[in-house]
Amino acid sequence: MSVVDQLPGGIPNRGEVNPDAPIMLECVDLKKSFGGVPVLKGVSLKLEQGTITALSGENGAGKSTMMKIASGQYRPDEGRVLVRGEELPAGNPNAAHALGVAIVPQELASVLDTTVYENIFLGRERRRFGFLDRRRMIREATELLDDFGVDIPATARMGSLPVGLRQIVEIVKATSTGARVLLLDEPTSAIAEREVARLIGIMRRLRDRGVSLLFTTHKMEEIRAIADRVVVLRDGGLVTDAPLSTLTDDDIVTAMIGRELEDLFPERPEVRDETVLTIDELVVAPSGAPVSLSVKRGEIVGLAGLVGAGRTELIESIFGTRPVLSGTVTINGEKLRPGNPAASIAAGVALVPEDRKGAGAVLSMNILQNGTLPRLGQFSTFGWLKGRSRTAAVAKSMESVRLRSRGLDQEMETLSGGNQQKVVFARWLTADVNVLLLDEPTRGVDVGARSEIYRIITSLAADGMAVIMASSDLPEILSLSHRALVLRGQAVVGELDRDDLDDPGVQDRIFRLASGMTSHTKGATHD
Repeated sequence: MSVVDQLPGGIPNRGEVNPDAPIMLECVDLKKSFGGVPVLKGVSLKLEQGTITALSGENGAGKSTMMKIASGQYRPDEGRVLVRGEELPAGNPNAAHALGVAIVPQELASVLDTTVYENIFLGRERRRFGFLDRRRMIREATELLDDFGVDIPATARMGSLPVGLRQIVEIVKATSTGARVLLLDEPTSAIAEREVARLIGIMRRLRDRGVSLLFTTHKMEEIRAIADRVVVLRDGGLVTDAPLSTLTDDDIVTAMIGRELEDLFPERPEVRDETVLTIDELVVAPSGAPVSLSVKRGEIVGLAGLVGAGRTELIESIFGTRPVLSGTVTINGEKLRPGNPAASIAAGVALVPEDRKGAGAVLSMNILQNGTLPRLGQFSTFGWLKGRSRTAAVAKSMESVRLRSRGLDQEMETLSGGNQQKVVFARWLTADVNVLLLDEPTRGVDVGARSEIYRIITSLAADGMAVIMASSDLPEILSLSHRALVLRGQAVVGELDRDDLDDPGVQDRIFRLASGMTSHTKGATHD
């Protein structure tokens, strides 16, 4: 289930921090402010040769700013950057590149309409007699990809590749220019689980070749799987810099959020006797088995499984954005029209999708506009929006999730990931909700914001909502759910009640069910 489980042998393969190793990059007392607001407050950092350092911290801690200064994109207000002892000219990305520093940003800069080999050699094309030597570029690109164990054609169009492979092409491009320091900003935030293990394998290979890597992530299992050292920023200051072997998960998270981890997961609410959602013999794919399920008020049902197991498909079928082959969905005794999201919304069904940026929010719109999207009809008369009542309702819903913003006119793209997700939750709360469907509710959200989202979920369940939550983060399933279903191949292959979820061996049991190593448990009908 975890990244470590998918790696060869399932065992982390880390290097050792060697204090005598050459220092490849050093940041000295970096300070940076934007609009008078300090973002970095005198941060110093050293990257030894052949090590992988995890740069952790909540959104807004200063991680991306530090990377951009180290790669020459930003000019610090104070401080300096040394690359192998040579001072980097401030705000000069070309000089950083010449000194062997490369950055792969969170928002990839790939040219999607060109080929893989054209992206790799962009700006340094191979020529012969003044003409592009495409054969040579294809050959060399193929050799580079093969060297990293990446089985994709050099002539493939970049836009046809999944984000994970495009990211790896960017890494291949960076290292092919001779980069000895590689900065990866949120490298796993937008890629599928199956690509994470491949990316970690490539990072290990680069480390073993003497490259120094600095990467940011919100996921503890990725830090455990690959990092040699952990650096934690909080509110622009450095609070931890130590070998991973000396730190516990609680140490890292406590450093990030500035408080103890023990209250990360709130207490589960009481389950009421009233059944809200009933799914009867629902088939969502030709190869899938019928799924039957009932969920009561206040109950949180977790959906676990590997990528492609059918968790998202089941949630979308309940909501109506995905057609079903057979079966029914009933809310409070009333059957929903299949494949009709409007009918689901009218019946009080809300969906928080997996892809927050693509399907959950319109980032170019402001908070008020996003908060109105699911229920435009509620706030309009004859096509005219009811400005005052609309603003009051959205403001109240945003207040209920403790949204941190400058106001309802703030654009979504300027909010942190956690606050964007709060808007996606809160916009449903302008009217009654009976069933809340959550697909990866904390993906791309830092640890501090996760704690707040967990409280929102349990609070909404306590208010009487029936909750179905799909998550690849097992601690979420184990800590928030009253019971959990394990899916594989579009079918439910196991059900675990609260006693099962409290068992010390439950993670191994879930993995075995999800991977097909264990037979069905308790059938596929769950009441």
